[in-house]
Amino acid sequence: MNRQRSVKPDAEALAAAARAASKRGLPPVHTWNPPFCGDLDIRIARDGTWFYLGTPIGRKELVRLFSTILRRDGDDYFLVTPVEKVRITVDDAPFVAVDFMIDTPGPDQVLTFETNVGDLTAAGPDHPIRIPRDPATGEPSPYVLVRDRLEALIDRKSFYRLVNLGTHECHADEDWFGVRSGGMFFPMIPSAELN
Repeated sequence: MNRQRSVKPDAEALAAAARAASKRGLPPVHTWNPPFCGDLDIRIARDGTWFYLGTPIGRKELVRLFSTILRRDGDDYFLVTPVEKVRITVDDAPFVAVDFMIDTPGPDQVLTFETNVGDLTAAGPDHPIRIPRDPATGEPSPYVLVRDRLEALIDRKSFYRLVNLGTHECHADEDWFGVRSGGMFFPMIPSAELN
């Protein structure tokens, strides 16, 4: 009788697999289809801090390594290697955009965001900025798409800088205040609500 061996999720084994897979840049996690191996007690807090077994992961290199094998399927987040897939908890977005640079200031500007794990993302058609607002308070929560369904929450200081770059433009037959990057206009708030 052929028995399948039960695999218990293990952070050290995942790290070793991630090291091997990421030697040539970001691993192609979107193409891997390993079996689901269970939940691993890793949590990414809203501020971008990674926790393992309730303790912050203090080694930035390890956090960066895990971030390279992160994938989102539906509403769940997984660390994925060619041979295993474990679910982790993400409080909001898996990354935080901690800064951005402006290339070619003006109407043709490109805003390149840097995340807390060192990813660089140029906002534009393939990496949109979205700014949903809390229905009760109206408070904005700005995000930029980093890669394959993985977003970064734009931190407060960077969002204030975005607001300073904002312009009013027609969007969906209405005047909106927003920001331009990569040839696109990303609306923040209807202009009428700013009066």
